Formats: sequence, C-alpha cells, structure tokens
Amino acid sequence: MAGNEREKTGGTGTGVDSRLARPGGLSYLEIPAVDTEHAAAFYGQVLGWRLERRAANDLRFEDATGHLLGRWVTGRAPSREPGLLAYFYVERIDDAVGRVVAHGGEVVQAPCAEGNLWVATVRDPAGNLLGLWQEGPR
Repeated sequence: MAGNEREKTGGTGTGVDSRLARPGGLSYLEIPAVDTEHAAAFYGQVLGWRLERRAANDLRFEDATGHLLGRWVTGRAPSREPGLLAYFYVERIDDAVGRVVAHGGEVVQAPCAEGNLWVATVRDPAGNLLGLWQEGPR
C-alpha cells in the first residue's frame, strides 16, 4: 500500500484503510508494463498518481483520492483491445492528452463530446488502452 505510514481509518475490522474497503468500489489495479519505470513515470505525469518504490521493479501507485492503489507488473499481456475499459477522470482533457503523447503514449480517439462529457481513449507506453474523461466544456 502506498504510504506505509498512513493511519488506518478503520471501519472494516480488518485494518484495511476505509477509503479502500468500499463495497463494490474499485480499489486495486495491476497494470501490465514492459518497463515499470517508464510506466510509473507515465501514470504519475498523466494522472498525477503518487508513486512508491518497494524494491527494484516493484513500483506501486495511489491515486489522488486514495481510493485506488496498485502496481505495474511485467510478463503479462497489455490490454490493447477494449474489453473492460477503465476511464479516468482528468481536469482539462486536452492537456491530459498532450501529456499522454509527451510521455510515450498514443491517442486512439481524440477528445470528443458525449452528452455533457468529453472523452478520449489513449494507450500507455505498454499499449494498454484506457479512457480519459472530464465534465463540461473543454
């Protein structure tokens, strides 16, 4: 878990941080990577995730809310095709798409309107497909 010194906020009786123990809530991801260093830098720059190194090739992340933790794993095929497709909220989607390209990713679908949202799909440096979204005008 990122931030080993984080206080447990309880509520589950298991010692698990209550920000993570939310019934039905996504709380942990393992993201396929070819190069864990490059992947960590990409997600840190594009999504603002906090990074923690546990050991060589063991990089962990925590999103800005503390509701999502995870790590990058090698030896697993990237998720290149849309099956289960995760969308991450960003502020200023055009800026986020620019950061994707600047940090080794690629744009699959440029930002476009869907109702009152703007959405885009991109690939990280390993080729994993992910979505970005924001509410309101660009």
